[in-house]
Amino acid sequence: MYNFLFYLLIDVFGVIFMILSFSVVTLYLLIMILSALEMRDFRRKNRFADYQDIITSPIAPGVSILAPAFNEESNIVQNVKSLLALHYGKFEVVIINDGSKDQTLNRLIEAFELKKTSFFYQSQIETAPVRGIYRSENKSFRRLWVIDKENGGKADALNAGINISTMEILACIDVDCILASDSITRMVRPFMEETNKKVVAVGGAIGIANNCDVKDGTVTKYRVPKSRIGKFQVVEYCRAFLMGRMAWSRINGLMLISGAFGFFKKDLVMAVGGYFPKTVGEDMELVVRLRRYLEERDIPYRVAFVPDPLCWTEVPEDEEVLGRQRNRWMRGTIETLQLHNKVGYNSRFRVLGLVSYPFWSIFEKMGPILEISGLIYTLILLLIGDFSAVYFFSLILMIYFLSLLVSAFSILYEQIAYNNYKDKNDLRSLIRTILLEPLFIHPKVVLWGLKGHIDFIAGRGGWGKMIRAGFKTAEDRKNLDTQSTTS
Repeated sequence: MYNFLFYLLIDVFGVIFMILSFSVVTLYLLIMILSALEMRDFRRKNRFADYQDIITSPIAPGVSILAPAFNEESNIVQNVKSLLALHYGKFEVVIINDGSKDQTLNRLIEAFELKKTSFFYQSQIETAPVRGIYRSENKSFRRLWVIDKENGGKADALNAGINISTMEILACIDVDCILASDSITRMVRPFMEETNKKVVAVGGAIGIANNCDVKDGTVTKYRVPKSRIGKFQVVEYCRAFLMGRMAWSRINGLMLISGAFGFFKKDLVMAVGGYFPKTVGEDMELVVRLRRYLEERDIPYRVAFVPDPLCWTEVPEDEEVLGRQRNRWMRGTIETLQLHNKVGYNSRFRVLGLVSYPFWSIFEKMGPILEISGLIYTLILLLIGDFSAVYFFSLILMIYFLSLLVSAFSILYEQIAYNNYKDKNDLRSLIRTILLEPLFIHPKVVLWGLKGHIDFIAGRGGWGKMIRAGFKTAEDRKNLDTQSTTS
């Protein structure tokens, strides 16, 4: 009897894993097709677009750029100058000093001639106490606001920025990111174009600036990072932004806008209560909450995505730091899905409930657990002698070549659309990374995701320390190369 039940369970699990495997293949092929169609339509529509008209248009929306800062003394002045130099007619920059323990605030006060104001801070969204609000006496910096507050985390800092913002669009960014000079004009365009639906949020593609040349706050020469981990993230970001999010945008199914670069309608963000500070996945949680709010009120809406490389960030090239980041991403995903479990598999929420939520629940949240379970299942088959080598290796090869196909097409999209990586050595390096990623890097990503589950269950939270080397200018790189040659 027990043997019968055991082998029945083995057969049931075998069918489940087979269905999941073919589901993965089908879904990713579909994602490739949808993203290709969306990229084609986006390029056709924007090929002859004149973004200068938006800068001078009287109906262009005002934009409040919100940038939390914590212990950013080394780069804060240059980063703020870069933000103030963006090309747009009507915008303000709100820097939120979130309880920095270094000289971040003093550097800002000195560089921008800031004075503490008597501005009345109205806490429409509850935040940690605000110690002061600063403005500059120099008219050249009239767009700049600086909030000094006690530490409350990124979401809490963004809420403080929302409270004093005066524009109708919120641009929530990481202060250490590099924005293209025309980034605002390109990101506000979807808000202005849509007439039948309310555009509630617009996400942008994120580029990787490691090993690139930066001049005057702009990436002037693209290079792939030197480390294998850095190269992997180039492939991963192309896959996520130019393929994944383009496909989800096609069916209006986006559940995530990167916290490093996202634009939101302020009135709607205020209506849902701002960012939720008790999650490490505040960017995803806000998007889901906005969508849920509008679905429940039957308001036609759209979450848009702009695939242009308008924002660059430094990614971790240390495995320990990257592991902490992926751990946090997994915990944020679990928290968001649990907070909004009412949405899941609910026809009332249409694409969000029947497509996006199930995909994130099964293939993103449960992905690491399913992969580890599949490995354990295979080991059990080996132990009991019920193992088909032909079936096993055929399945492994199919999934491996699917991974190569998806990654290769994401790099192809980047080359066709933007051609940023012009050096053939860089492309060869990315191709080698695509071949090796499933074998050497993906298993680590699975383990980091699994640890995220364990830490979530154990109640371990926090962001973890992120170490950054800083962006290099061409002159910096030349000096470093000279030093390494002479030493």
